[in-house]
Amino acid sequence: MLIAGLLLGRLMFHTEASDHANHVHNEDAETIYTCSMHPQIRQNEPGKCPLCGMDLIPLSSDISNSESDPYIFTMSSEAAALANINTQKVRLITSGHEVSLSGKITVNEQRISVITANYPGRVEKLYIDFTGQSIRKGDKLATIYSPELITAQKELKEAVRFKEANPALYIAAREKLRLWKIGENQIDQIESSNKIITEFDVYADQSGVVMARNIARGDYVNRGSVLFEITDLSTLWVLMDAYESDLPFIKTGQKLTFTLGSLPGQEFTSTVSFIDPFINPQTRTASVRAEVANTRNLLKPEMFVKGKVKADLPLRKRTLAIPSTALLWTGKRSLVYVKVPDTEVPSFQIREVVTGPSSGDFYIIEDGLSEGEEIVVNGVFSIDAAAQLAGKTSMLNYVNTTEISTPATEKKVALKNYDKAAFKRMLDSYMKLKNALVDDKFPEAQSFSGELKSNADKISVSNIKSGSEDSFIKLMTQLSSNLEHSGHASNIQELRKIFQNVSNTVIQAVKLLTPIEITIYIQFCPMADENKGAYWLSMDKEVLNPYFGKKMLRCGEVKETIL
Repeated sequence: MLIAGLLLGRLMFHTEASDHANHVHNEDAETIYTCSMHPQIRQNEPGKCPLCGMDLIPLSSDISNSESDPYIFTMSSEAAALANINTQKVRLITSGHEVSLSGKITVNEQRISVITANYPGRVEKLYIDFTGQSIRKGDKLATIYSPELITAQKELKEAVRFKEANPALYIAAREKLRLWKIGENQIDQIESSNKIITEFDVYADQSGVVMARNIARGDYVNRGSVLFEITDLSTLWVLMDAYESDLPFIKTGQKLTFTLGSLPGQEFTSTVSFIDPFINPQTRTASVRAEVANTRNLLKPEMFVKGKVKADLPLRKRTLAIPSTALLWTGKRSLVYVKVPDTEVPSFQIREVVTGPSSGDFYIIEDGLSEGEEIVVNGVFSIDAAAQLAGKTSMLNYVNTTEISTPATEKKVALKNYDKAAFKRMLDSYMKLKNALVDDKFPEAQSFSGELKSNADKISVSNIKSGSEDSFIKLMTQLSSNLEHSGHASNIQELRKIFQNVSNTVIQAVKLLTPIEITIYIQFCPMADENKGAYWLSMDKEVLNPYFGKKMLRCGEVKETIL
């Protein structure tokens, strides 16, 4: 009995200990689910994110958000995949640089001519029935009955009778017909004939296409009246819109290549022949012109074209460049996310860089990166938003550790000496654009984008210190660049893509000008831009999504309030 009792006690103790160990093990191995866009969401079971509705993903137990380094943010592999994060190595560039332009085909103004009436009369016959009709030089266009010409013919015949007695009268009668563009042969015919010509024909003096027909049969015309406008379409002009930031790279004589949406796969080549010396005050562009042969009549006036001009940049032997999509601008500094090498899970370090001039789709890097380092080029805003929510260093609270001990940079230097009324007008235009996108009103949104650009160009600054003026001017230049193609957007989706870049720039400008004496809300939608996320500004705390409009009107949340 004693031995049996010992064995029974040992068995019971072992079972309880095993259950306790299994319980502890299960607690340690319990899976936590989170949202890739909202890392603050934590649940013990899978489901939907209560903020954006995305599927929750498991948070691996081996992931550490690098508590020892606030500049490094770590994501799970699943979260990185859902955020569509792409990286690219920093590369060297050569002096070759392509400037992208957009414009249209127009008629060659040097090949336009008009045919006018040389004498008054009535249009008896018309041989050109419609505009766009092709004609050749010497073709008969119309027949005009002119009482004045009949009278002039009679005067000539009468003067012939008194030619010997009054030669001056005879010469004056012939000259009168000659001034009405009657040829010498026809005058001789009138003089020798016994008949009076009652109708005179109008002929084309060049080959081409009829652009305008200003007369109809039975119309009365006066001397000098424009009857037809004719243009030769064998050569056409390509007019491109070049913004101020592009003009330093464009020179006459440079090679220009362009393509047309109506002729996919075909590339045309020409040479820059003229650059407009004036800037259009409405679009802030200068016209760049090239001439192109149209021997096969493939090109039509008013066709939209996209062109490229290859220019040379004064670069160093080893110049680094990164895509513009990799940059985060705070107004005061430029930031990138660098992938931390040799880590089991995706880890990214936020880092400040010094940028040089913008060259189309990339920025030259003066300092902060090395060749071969891998940076985030797609999904950078998703990483930054997740870092903000996780309490990590982000573009909103980044502080360069090398500046902390410097008294001049301990506090943020705000831009104060600027035209506040002009800046308020720019913000009003931005809000009009945002509200038009919320209401799915494409024409109104396109109009407000032009108004926004015009008001942004009118803002002036003066007596600014600590480099803030340069940062602000740089932001306004970038804003103009963001809006440069808004007038050519063919649908509201394209305009919303442009609005995303516009919003990022305006947000940085607002932060630079803090305080701005009004309350503005920075709002964010994680579903916008193909689930990469996008920001915008609003005067109201209520979320009204400009990226989806009525389809997902309430998608988003307030990220920050600026006073």
